[in-house]
Amino acid sequence: MLEKLSPKSGSTKTSKRVGRGHGSQGKTCGKGHNGQRSRSGRSVSRWFEGGQTPLKLRVPKRGFTSLFKKLYDIVNIKDLSKFKDGQTISVEDLVSSGLVTGKQKIKLLGNGDLDKKLVVHVNAATKSAIEKVEKSGGKIEIL
Repeated sequence: MLEKLSPKSGSTKTSKRVGRGHGSQGKTCGKGHNGQRSRSGRSVSRWFEGGQTPLKLRVPKRGFTSLFKKLYDIVNIKDLSKFKDGQTISVEDLVSSGLVTGKQKIKLLGNGDLDKKLVVHVNAATKSAIEKVEKSGGKIEIL
């Protein structure tokens, strides 16, 4: 039974048989004469420009990247609606609910509305987020 199995027609190709005399692709085996591409083991990265200074080094550098930039995972007020009324929300709760990864500090932003009384533990929060949580009867504790 297994010996009768074969690949679907057209799904396989016979490989080019090179380097077996002048009759079939002979001599240079379809690689041309000399040069980097004719050598065995040739591999050049996509961005290699033949020794010319690469484009990424030729273009002018712009801007500035601060080494001290604070990175945050962001949670909006509207995302907190999935929690129960009166619940205390910790970093672990936010990670387990899938709102943040837990690899960075967490910042609460004031996008959306909140109608539940929640106690939220985060690393940072905007003024509007603090106002909205306190307006709904909740509290924000900065870690």
